[in-house]
Amino acid sequence: MFLKTLRNAFFTGLIILFPLGVTLLFAQFLVKKIGAPLSNIFFFYVDVSVRAFPWVHILLDIISTLLVICIITILGFISRYFFGRMLLAAAEKVVTAVPFIRQVYMTTKQVINTFAEQKKAMFQRCVLVEFPRAGVYSFGFVTSVNKSEIHTKIAESTINVFIPTTPNPTSGFLIFIPKEQAIELSMSIADGMKLVISGGTLVPSEMKPR
Repeated sequence: MFLKTLRNAFFTGLIILFPLGVTLLFAQFLVKKIGAPLSNIFFFYVDVSVRAFPWVHILLDIISTLLVICIITILGFISRYFFGRMLLAAAEKVVTAVPFIRQVYMTTKQVINTFAEQKKAMFQRCVLVEFPRAGVYSFGFVTSVNKSEIHTKIAESTINVFIPTTPNPTSGFLIFIPKEQAIELSMSIADGMKLVISGGTLVPSEMKPR
């Protein structure tokens, strides 16, 4: 019982610290890959001897990162207006005029637009399915109703279900099953993710406030 309590406390602490850790790593990545290279441009006038101090160097890198974020935010803001859209369209025309750069830019833009359109509908609802064999139930997310070649080959209405692995939900299995074979759950997608990441130590009833 004591070991089970320690295990539950560990996974709870892991879930609490995981978003913070990811955020810190992402911030470190931005400062290292964006702020550090651009600090030489933004603060070219700062004497080299002053920049040699570690705390000054780190501070300038952080400020440079914040400046880049501000510039991106301003670009996103002005793009809402006609004049801003004209400027962005002109810049895009210049970029796409270069042969190799055009392929890279258009491919990247297409990928980003695709994820932007589908990110809200990636996971529709939580379900239980008999997997990997009858009598054993696995937790999964319905991603879509199958209307592709797979649907015609199976010859019955099927749904796509992603079954994540635990505690890492970025990998898993994609299965195609008849809709009536899936047991729909009332829990939210966020609660479902918590269930997977915690390895089942946090069940929906424990997630809801008492």
